Amino acid sequence: MLIRKATPGDWPAIWPFFHSVVKAGETFTYPLDLGEEEARSWWLVSEPGRAVVAVDSAGAVLGTAKMNRNHMGNGSHVASASYMVDPAHSGRGVGRALCEYSLDWAGTAGYRAMQFNAVVETNTRAVRLYRSLGFEVIGTLPQGFHHPTAGYVGLHIMHKAL
Repeated sequence: MLIRKATPGDWPAIWPFFHSVVKAGETFTYPLDLGEEEARSWWLVSEPGRAVVAVDSAGAVLGTAKMNRNHMGNGSHVASASYMVDPAHSGRGVGRALCEYSLDWAGTAGYRAMQFNAVVETNTRAVRLYRSLGFEVIGTLPQGFHHPTAGYVGLHIMHKAL
């Protein structure tokens, strides 16, 4: 697996799984009816942020991540990131590789920490992955997310010092 900077030419491979993940409404706080153009502008961030794709040896996109400042001004020393793995490739280490890449990117870029603002507590695979990489839940917004089958569940704020 190779992780490289995403290009506009990668979007046609990202959009189908991006759209299905968002529309399922289980893991992201994005609007369920998020349109393609708006999604592209939210995900393919410009510098100093970065969007990347994980690709296999044939160049097929397996997943994607975006990394950015969590806040501006005096809070701009904390990074954030989001990850999406094509469900057809889940459970193969793509999410871990993308998360490790983003942590390396943030450290190299001089960020002092990484914070995830909205990790859905029922997304247990993601929570377990982030904890295994040293993130801690520093707070939970009770009933902060309306899950389509589990009802109102918590949103974790997760943090890792770099």
